[in-house]
Amino acid sequence: MRGIEIRDAGVADLAGLYQLEIDSFDSDRLTRRSMRHLISSRSASLRVATAAAAVVGYHVVLFRRGNTNARLYSLAVAGRVRDRGLGRALMADAERVAAGRNCRTLRLEVRRDNRRAIRLYERLGYRRIGTYRGYYDDATDAIRFEKALGSTRRRSRPGEPRPPAVVGR
Repeated sequence: MRGIEIRDAGVADLAGLYQLEIDSFDSDRLTRRSMRHLISSRSASLRVATAAAAVVGYHVVLFRRGNTNARLYSLAVAGRVRDRGLGRALMADAERVAAGRNCRTLRLEVRRDNRRAIRLYERLGYRRIGTYRGYYDDATDAIRFEKALGSTRRRSRPGEPRPPAVVGR
């Protein structure tokens, strides 16, 4: 996508991130407080996609010390930019972030009824590894996915800023 930048989120992005959260999810939402915490957490990466200074997407990846599995905790794309490759770009960025923190796999959960996301993950090479029964607030099951990550040449340290990714140039 032309003109979209993916970068580390900052406190100035909170209003846009929270509005995207409200627009994207009916339940199981992140709070503003949680987002603020994730921005500065050493065990998380909150990256934001912006276009013309507006938040149009984000992803959150969580890390645990001593564990080589990263977890994609959340991903959202604004409705007005869906079907233009931003979800794919955010996933590629999440994988780079996880690999940069020496993780070998990226795992995630997705609502059983979220067909669009399931298709994306399967097209990107994620494999189903299980189910969590009644995982979401409304008791919908979650399908668990995992993907092995390739190696990267340069590893980042926790808390070290990553350069922005530019989509579509």
